[in-house]
Amino acid sequence: MIYTVTFNPSLDYIIRVADFRAGQINRTNYEQILPGGKGINVSIVLSNLGHDSTALGFVAGFTGEDIEDLMKGFGCGTDFIRVKEGFSRINVKMRSDEETEINGQGPLITAEDVAKLFEKLDALREGDLLIISGSVPNTLPQDMYERIMEHLQGRGIRIAVDATRDLLTRVLKYHPFLIKPNNHELGEIFGVTLRTQEEVIPYARKLQEQGAENVLISMAGEGAVFISAQGEVFRSPAPKGTLVNSVGAGDSMVAGFVAGYLETGDYSKAFRMGLATGSASAFSTDLATRPEVEALLETF
Repeated sequence: MIYTVTFNPSLDYIIRVADFRAGQINRTNYEQILPGGKGINVSIVLSNLGHDSTALGFVAGFTGEDIEDLMKGFGCGTDFIRVKEGFSRINVKMRSDEETEINGQGPLITAEDVAKLFEKLDALREGDLLIISGSVPNTLPQDMYERIMEHLQGRGIRIAVDATRDLLTRVLKYHPFLIKPNNHELGEIFGVTLRTQEEVIPYARKLQEQGAENVLISMAGEGAVFISAQGEVFRSPAPKGTLVNSVGAGDSMVAGFVAGYLETGDYSKAFRMGLATGSASAFSTDLATRPEVEALLETF
């Protein structure tokens, strides 16, 4: 079974406004409401690709109820902890001459709520795959990634991590099955600028030396690099297409890689599936679907 964890899920209110003007009344010409959060995106794309998953995390209030309902509409399983104080955040994503985002805070998460999450994690069994991604809200201990991985250590559970800077580097000692920084995030870890695939490879290997099993580096229009647990290096340019929306592309790459690996057990095919899935989301207003991914796989 696949599980995802999103610590601070959201309702994403996506709007388009022609020629936005601050301080004036503006009217939308497009609007959509979607469940948001990196792990949420992974679960939705997995469902689109034909794989069941269970989304874990914390929700509250009427917005939390809506997140659950929308997730079920995408065919996703959910097992959220409902917290008492506050409501799940609403993130406004406005596209006009520029892209502007206003992100909400989210509910108050207590130690009791955290204990409930660990109770749910205890239900995972050997061979299950857990995907932890995204930031940790300020109402949670900032070492939540480490706590989860330490708690599950030695149980045969494969854990994928999609996080930045310290959140990522601090869990390498627990040997995550997969990590997926982008080239900019990888560069920030080591204090360098990485623009080409050739430049990325030695630094991705450094993360392996620190404990990661498989390292997947997304590079937007430059494609991606993957270094397997066996040391094999896979590189590919990005499929050709028009960038429509970069939000969720990295999450889609994680979902595509996991789906490809579970379907074939082949790292090369999983890598290509991940790259095609990330690109399919980037080329669409919505998250990638199986037909879109398969169509792109025929092009590179």
